[in-house]
Amino acid sequence: MGLKRYFAEKICMYLASMFTAITLNFVIIRLIPGNPAEVLKELLRQQAISVGVVEFVEEYIREFGLDKDIATQFIYYLVQLLHGNLGVSMTRFPVTVQELIARHLPWSIGLLGVSCIISFALGTLLGAFLGWSRNSRIAQGLYYLALYLSLTPYYLLALILVYLFVFLIPLFPFSGGYSISVSGGLNYILDILWHSTLPALSVVLSSAGGWALSMRAFMVNVLGEDFLRLAKAKGLKPARIFRLYALRNAILPQTTGLALSIGNIVAGSLLVEVIFAYPGMGWLLFQAISCLDYTMIQGIFLITVTAVLTSIFIIELLYPLIDPRIRYS
Repeated sequence: MGLKRYFAEKICMYLASMFTAITLNFVIIRLIPGNPAEVLKELLRQQAISVGVVEFVEEYIREFGLDKDIATQFIYYLVQLLHGNLGVSMTRFPVTVQELIARHLPWSIGLLGVSCIISFALGTLLGAFLGWSRNSRIAQGLYYLALYLSLTPYYLLALILVYLFVFLIPLFPFSGGYSISVSGGLNYILDILWHSTLPALSVVLSSAGGWALSMRAFMVNVLGEDFLRLAKAKGLKPARIFRLYALRNAILPQTTGLALSIGNIVAGSLLVEVIFAYPGMGWLLFQAISCLDYTMIQGIFLITVTAVLTSIFIIELLYPLIDPRIRYS
């Protein structure tokens, strides 16, 4: 009965959080200074278009419902969401938001998803070593290295890597996700990996330091627990104690951090994709904000929030499997 109540509470919290996020997503975007219609007028002016501008802008406003009050717009937005429709891009009409996200999301998942997993694995293992062997000189040296990396923003690391391996030692391309001259096949895959190396490396180096420090703190706390003393008193091998007792208990709060970092896969590393002009969700969001494309911003934020909340929801459902204490309580 306890587990049923636990799952029911988590489901209710998940649904309530989703509705709150959808509401804030809709309202906050409309608090951004400016107006999409004014941006459209400016774009037409830059293209030296003057005939029929007023009529075109008025039709644009009616088409996207900008002439209606915010409550009516919100109800229409909810109805469209229930039908799985994120709307049409305001700046790339008639292309839909789903189509644009479908083009750019795989790039972010490929780059940031792999980077997130690698940095989590490396940082967790390094942090476990730092906590377990915290008195050794090697661990102390690695601790300061992890501290330095965690305090360095990923976009600053990106700029440093660009200077070192693009301008000083030209080993990697400066921008883009692939070379136009390369078509399908193995060469195309290798070209994508070549373009994504520096963006991925900047994220991995910065994130791994933070994961290592947090895991070290969790490991140090676990080392003082009674069950670890009991395992040592039983004469178990240090490797077994480290793997099954210390690491397994210390990694539990670390998994929650992994769930929160899922949002970076969608749009969290915006500046990295902007610096490298990488065709992912961060680059798409940057362009949407620059043009005040409400529907596009809403769609990207919705995907981001959904990814974060769903990942946290799944982790919380898995907690009873990871930690038996939750089942027994």
